[in-house]
Amino acid sequence: MELIQLTKPPAAKAEMLIRKPVSQVFEAFINPEITTKFWFTKSSGKLAVGKKITWTWEMYNASSEINVKEIEENKRILIEWIYNGALTQVEWIFTPYGNDAAYVSITNSGFGGSGDKTVEDALGSKGGFTWVLAGLKAYLEHGIKLNLIEDAFPKGLREH
Repeated sequence: MELIQLTKPPAAKAEMLIRKPVSQVFEAFINPEITTKFWFTKSSGKLAVGKKITWTWEMYNASSEINVKEIEENKRILIEWIYNGALTQVEWIFTPYGNDAAYVSITNSGFGGSGDKTVEDALGSKGGFTWVLAGLKAYLEHGIKLNLIEDAFPKGLREH
C-alpha cells in the first residue's frame, strides 16, 4: 500500500444556513443561556475578548477551557482550546443571507501529532461541529432540543 502524505495540515469545517437573523445566531454562541440548549451543559460565563471560559459537558464528565481571542459582533468569533491534546483555534464566521437568515461557518484548525492523528482529529471535529450546527438550527428555527451532543456517545454502548 502506498503511503499518503499530507501537503497541508487538515482543518475541520462545518457550515449551515440558519433561518434566523445574524444577530440571533451570533448571540446563540456568545450567550451560554442559549448555547446550553444545543451544545455544552454548563459555562462559566458569556464570551468576551480576553476572557477564559470553561465549558462543561456533564454527560461526559468533561470540560474545556476556552481562551476568547477575538469577537466582531455579528460577524466573527475566534477562540483557542485544547482538542485531543493540541492547542487549536476555532473560528465562527457569520454571513447574512437575505434579511432573516445567517450562514454559519465553523473552522477548527491547528491539530497536532502524526498525519493519521491530525486527520482523525479533523474528521472528529467536523462531525462534532456539524451536530452543533444541526442542534442550533433545530433549536432556533423550531424550538426543538434534539439532544444530539448528549446522544452522540450513549453511556454503556461503547467506551471512548
